Amino acid sequence: MDKIKMITPLVEMDGDEMTRILWQMIKDELIYPFVELKSEYYDLGLEERNRTDDKVTFDSAYATKKYGVAVKCATITPNAARVKEYNLKEMWKSPNGTIRAILDGTVFRAPILVKGIEPNVKSWKKPITIARHAYGDVYKASEMKIPGAGKVELVYTAEDGTETRELVHNFTGAGIVQGQHNIEASIESFAHSCFKFALDTKQDLWFATKDTISKKYDHTFKDIFQEIYDAEYKAAFEEAGIEYFYTLIDDAVARVVKSEGGYIWACKNYDGDVMSDMISSAFGSLAMMTSVLVSPEGYYEYEAAHGTVQRHYYKHLKGEETSTNSVATIFAWTGALRKRGELDNTPELCAFADKLEQACINTIESGKMTKDLALITSLKDVTVLNSENFIKAIREALEALLKD
Repeated sequence: MDKIKMITPLVEMDGDEMTRILWQMIKDELIYPFVELKSEYYDLGLEERNRTDDKVTFDSAYATKKYGVAVKCATITPNAARVKEYNLKEMWKSPNGTIRAILDGTVFRAPILVKGIEPNVKSWKKPITIARHAYGDVYKASEMKIPGAGKVELVYTAEDGTETRELVHNFTGAGIVQGQHNIEASIESFAHSCFKFALDTKQDLWFATKDTISKKYDHTFKDIFQEIYDAEYKAAFEEAGIEYFYTLIDDAVARVVKSEGGYIWACKNYDGDVMSDMISSAFGSLAMMTSVLVSPEGYYEYEAAHGTVQRHYYKHLKGEETSTNSVATIFAWTGALRKRGELDNTPELCAFADKLEQACINTIESGKMTKDLALITSLKDVTVLNSENFIKAIREALEALLKD
């Protein structure tokens, strides 16, 4: 068969460790044989980020603004141990945080459901979509170690030079301090994205923070959501028969585990990071979760919601066999290819993305899967495949679908 042609490139952001290995396998087995891939490539592996003083991360985000669609491999956010391991110049910030700050928007994450992988929460019957704010908070925080007794204050200096001060803490000994920020424009974009996504998908929207404790920071999020909803979306929600409501994060957690699913749960940046891992794991596997950053300007960045699978990578380096689930990374590619096809009006590219996703699902439901799924499946007599053979099994399923 002739390869599917692309009109506009997408931005390809390579990553680290085991997901980098899978990234190349996916391209070799599932993309190159079927698509004349056009991509502008950026190596976001930790070595290249260190070599370029992290410039490559910024360049990849600006390229996404240029081309509109990006696909990203999982990357390392270094801690002190990683600084030593990779001999880094400094402890570089999260690439995801940098990209999200430049693109703004909201990250939507939802589980990939397949027969034979039942959620750990028995009441869950439908997917739960996490809408994660994609700017600020701890991911753009400034931090300081306090060596001894002294006073820490927040200081705002207005353009006219006047100052406003807020005491953080009177330290009597050593400690630590962190300063977080957000901007109202980004919170407003977050709210609009969530309301529009809820209307597009005809799902209820929940939003939760800790405004009872954070009476200025979190309360501002709550107020902005409510103001925008009342002014612009309330009538449309009522007409669509869906609901928006705000609740404390504590209450939201309790509601979620007793619900049947089928709604969007909007969270601040850190809450969304943690809760999306909880949701994905409880639905089956961290590697069975889609993730897309959607900006209000119409930029899309697709990625897997999980990390770089460090433990499997070390086994791989030793020549040992791994059984790493590549589904979420494959779905990052399919999401980007489908969106590229939609924007370029190339329906054959969209159809290919659909069939590749179906091939993943068919492979698992036929009993061929990686170890993480084999440990939790209700299917009988399953075949556990290693990382490479699982991708090759998906290729077989894909080729069968493409013949139809």
